[in-house]
Amino acid sequence: MDAVFEQVHGLVAWGLSLANEYDAPALIEAGVFFLFAGLALLFACGVIFFRNVVHSALSLTATFICVACLYLSIGADFMGAVQILVYGGAVAVLIVMAIMLTRRDDMGHSNPSRGLVPHLAAAAVAGLFLLGMAAVAVLSPFHSAPQALGDAAPGLADLMLTHYVLPFEVAAVLLLMAMIGAIVLAKGAEDR
Repeated sequence: MDAVFEQVHGLVAWGLSLANEYDAPALIEAGVFFLFAGLALLFACGVIFFRNVVHSALSLTATFICVACLYLSIGADFMGAVQILVYGGAVAVLIVMAIMLTRRDDMGHSNPSRGLVPHLAAAAVAGLFLLGMAAVAVLSPFHSAPQALGDAAPGLADLMLTHYVLPFEVAAVLLLMAMIGAIVLAKGAEDR
């Protein structure tokens, strides 16, 4: 039995030395980042290509959540939480409710495609954008050591409630007016 434990212990020690040699935590962190980035792109393509507008809205919600996971994976916890609460929750629910309040008999083809040419043009523009971003990433002098982010929430709260209190309140009133307008539009002309 001791020989089996020695073999297992040797295997575990070899695995740990291999993980330290190849910097496994950094590889796992990069893998998680690229996984959520790929999922966000996949769901964003779903927003464009789904024929049913409800499926497009749900794909948009999944995109918002993947972007929040990207924020969380790079250590921006406050931005990730805000992304989930505001976009993944409130905005997505608002979009789905607005879709459900519109009167449409058949939701199967509620997001009609305009043909292949606009999709190819959008893909070409996106490709050029990605090519430009890759060129900027390769040619820009980035610092190899990341800066410590710290806890950004108290600083943001202090700025929002002191220096930027007027724009914060204007945004709140604007959102209230948009909600009232959505209720008036959803009520319909025949219900008046």
